[in-house]
Amino acid sequence: MVSDALIAIINEEPFQQLTRIRQLGPAHLVYPGATHTRFSHSLGVFHVARRMIRALASHDAFDVDVEGVKAFLCAALVHDLGHYPYTHSMKELPLKDHEQLTGEIVSRDPIRRRIENTVGVDAARVAAIVDTSIDAGSDAGVEFFRRVLSGPLDPDKLDYLSRDAYFCGVPYGVQDIDFAISRIVPDSETGVSLGPDGVTALESVLFSKYLMYRAVYWHHTVRVATAMIKRAVHLALRDGVWKPDDLYGLDDDSFVLLAERTEFAPFRLISNVTRRKLFKIVHEEGFDSSIEAHTRLGDMVYREKIEADLSRELSRVVGRSVEPESVVIDVPEDVSFEIPLEFRDRSVGTVFDADVVTGFTRTLRRVRIIVDPEYADARFDWCSVFSRDGTQPGQSTTHD
Repeated sequence: MVSDALIAIINEEPFQQLTRIRQLGPAHLVYPGATHTRFSHSLGVFHVARRMIRALASHDAFDVDVEGVKAFLCAALVHDLGHYPYTHSMKELPLKDHEQLTGEIVSRDPIRRRIENTVGVDAARVAAIVDTSIDAGSDAGVEFFRRVLSGPLDPDKLDYLSRDAYFCGVPYGVQDIDFAISRIVPDSETGVSLGPDGVTALESVLFSKYLMYRAVYWHHTVRVATAMIKRAVHLALRDGVWKPDDLYGLDDDSFVLLAERTEFAPFRLISNVTRRKLFKIVHEEGFDSSIEAHTRLGDMVYREKIEADLSRELSRVVGRSVEPESVVIDVPEDVSFEIPLEFRDRSVGTVFDADVVTGFTRTLRRVRIIVDPEYADARFDWCSVFSRDGTQPGQSTTHD
């Protein structure tokens, strides 16, 4: 049940905007049911967070004041207010983290007024729980609730894994939330720890996270759409067509509308994604940190240079000018499957050791070159970009 005070927050426009941001961005291009929103996810996180607090409060070691609990529940509800449209298409770009944007939204009206006057807690404390870049000072409650809200076994993951799996129609992410919550205990040193049999819940979350990345979040079609949007926004920011402030506070529709109303050739990539006219994968290989070309491509500026080089070389091959945005390189960011959470029983073992975690990451991360379908069949050595430092190129792969 949501209180009238929290409903007042939900009814404000910054929260209502979440109804216009899909939780999984372009994933609906693969899974038609994946049209659920950040709004429903935020309500779900609040629900799970409230249940977690009740479980933690049943232990004698739980030493947090009522004001702290209210601030945490507010933070759980509003944690995504600053989220960008099209899910993680804005990652790596020179923009503020969405947690920082959330902290800023919480710190100004109308959300600040609702939190302080209606709920009756300090909005600055709520902002600090969400945005870890804010100095919490000596407020131990903020540090504690940061670990509860964002950690290996947190209300965010417990909600989005099950919710995303349900709407995508896949079984991989479904969690036993009752069991997971029942195994969380407060800890005077680490904030939160797990009982001796809690490792099962945590392993379930981490393995489900891996499977959801493999089948949904990093499905190759989703990666193509995400990379196209990111390339267009990167070029717009580089050329000064957009400034970072232009991208703060947008939802999916207003983002697309802004691109459509701006004269800039690379914005055709955004338009193409909305119409499912996607680029083709002409080469892919597993990311290997020992290959210099792979690690250097993690730098967006260097990546843009290589993309421009490839488009110029392609122009010579096809005998006509190829637009720079016609070639896009996708390098997924690193993702962690480690277990940094403490267990009451220090002898508890887990299958998620360093080798397993490394194997998961290596399996997921694929470096891809994607191009305008017009050039997908060109007789061009796409993988040359991966052998320019003397390493051996991977096997070229083309997807429909």
